[in-house]
Amino acid sequence: MSTQVHPDISEQQVRTISETEDEPEWLLETRLDALAALDELEMPEVIRTPGRTWTNLTDLDYETLVDPETQAEEKEWVDAEGAAVLPIHEAVEQHPELVEERFGSVVDPQRNYLTALSTALFTTGTVIHVPEGTAAEDVKIRTTMNSRSLFNYTLVVAEESAEVTILERQSTGEAVDGHRYYSATVEVVAGNNASVQYGSLQNLSEETYNYQVKRGHAADDASVEFIDGNIGSRLSKSSVETRLLGEGSESRIVGAFFGHDEQHFDIASRVWHENEHTTADLVTRGVLDDEARSVYEGVQDVGSAAWDTSSYQRENTLMLSDESEADASPKLIINNHDTEASHSATVGQVDDEELFYMTSRGLDPERATDMLVEGFFVPVLEEVAVDELREDLEDLVAERLRN
Repeated sequence: MSTQVHPDISEQQVRTISETEDEPEWLLETRLDALAALDELEMPEVIRTPGRTWTNLTDLDYETLVDPETQAEEKEWVDAEGAAVLPIHEAVEQHPELVEERFGSVVDPQRNYLTALSTALFTTGTVIHVPEGTAAEDVKIRTTMNSRSLFNYTLVVAEESAEVTILERQSTGEAVDGHRYYSATVEVVAGNNASVQYGSLQNLSEETYNYQVKRGHAADDASVEFIDGNIGSRLSKSSVETRLLGEGSESRIVGAFFGHDEQHFDIASRVWHENEHTTADLVTRGVLDDEARSVYEGVQDVGSAAWDTSSYQRENTLMLSDESEADASPKLIINNHDTEASHSATVGQVDDEELFYMTSRGLDPERATDMLVEGFFVPVLEEVAVDELREDLEDLVAERLRN
């Protein structure tokens, strides 16, 4: 591979990160293996539509963006009764067997070049452990990035018949001249009959390049739900995925984005049906203004053993400007005839008849458009069970419309 992220990233720097936190040998070796693999790994796959590659990750100036020695953030944890919510390095110390067993079990640390880079360099993160039969609501994690680059890791383990709802926010704090780079890996393990709803709200500064992978494994009768909200960043590459490994397992992936100026969103939702009686629902809505761009790919993959499968996908993008660009690429991969599946995607502008109706009742065109945009997001917001996340998304949409 020809891409060189940073000439100064060395084995000693990785060892220093590990030694600073007094990490166990297995975690240091995982970091070093990821670092050594960089020369052989490719960049993440980007979404391509006929005749066009929308996102270029290879030509970013990683030499300037990635600074492993000065990572800094403010982090706030709000835990819930019944769940252990710990900074990653405290969890490694207090629950060593759990973390060693689960770390890298859902997202391969060497999945691609940027994931391996994050594995080698992460300095901050959270482990959420929900014991068997326990219900925990409103776990909250707030990360404020105060450096040029930051690598974050989140692990959620819900044991058998456990339930948890989580809201993780990302934003930027102290000013840094030039562009920034934020990377996050999220692993979710849902045991038999467990239920996990993980919500993410990305509102990073528009000088930030953002790369995130969120992936869940669902056991028998388990439920994994992701809510992926993207408002900030200059460029976002977000992949949200679930493997339905257990019989009767289910997943819902809900996405919302709102781009303006020259923002770029590359959004992927994927689900693999790998057992009988599994269900999935993928719902994404986005709005683009000015010269913003988006591309969406949704994949429903039904395996040969996935009898009695139900899988649905809907993606809609609303364009407020003639200069904005959007495309969508929904895909069905069906290897079992006992399947009920569908997908749909639309890209379009504000409906002239709806706008005429509202202006004819006394609203000025700008206010009428704002109301139509707010209403456009309602089907997605109704899917969000975490009240605070839903309210925050509503507030950020309203703020974006005012600006």
